[in-house]
Amino acid sequence: MEARIDFSNSKILQQFVKRLNATSAAVPTGTLPPGLANLVLIRASQINGCAVCVDMHTKDAEHDGETSVRLNLVAAWRDAKVFTDAERAALDLTEQATRIADAAGGVSDETWANAAKYYDADQLAALVTTIAVINAYNRFNVMLENQGGDYQPGQWA
Repeated sequence: MEARIDFSNSKILQQFVKRLNATSAAVPTGTLPPGLANLVLIRASQINGCAVCVDMHTKDAEHDGETSVRLNLVAAWRDAKVFTDAERAALDLTEQATRIADAAGGVSDETWANAAKYYDADQLAALVTTIAVINAYNRFNVMLENQGGDYQPGQWA
């Protein structure tokens, strides 16, 4: 399978990604606990079936020191004892926000309150922003049938 549009030949797609990257930069480095953003990025990308993003964020997480056990269990985080309660709260928020079309009410008050027990207002804003941006990237890549598998850590940094 090949990508539907060659990114290198589309000024519109290049401008879109440039602006999406600028949106990502709104979250200051260090706002979220180390490694949490990668878990969130991986989980949303798994749900959305985005091979490009799963490839990128699992490799980046591993490069940043994440263990293979935790990476292998992100998809089954509810039944894995390797995640903290705070990480579980962020992953639950990620799933509900990513599956808005599947969940009649979007993110439940219970899920939001649980996340708010572990994260302050800036961290919650960083989670919301991170989840929104990765969902945009996922949809972009899935629609265009962009392929994963050849990403090298830091390649698009």
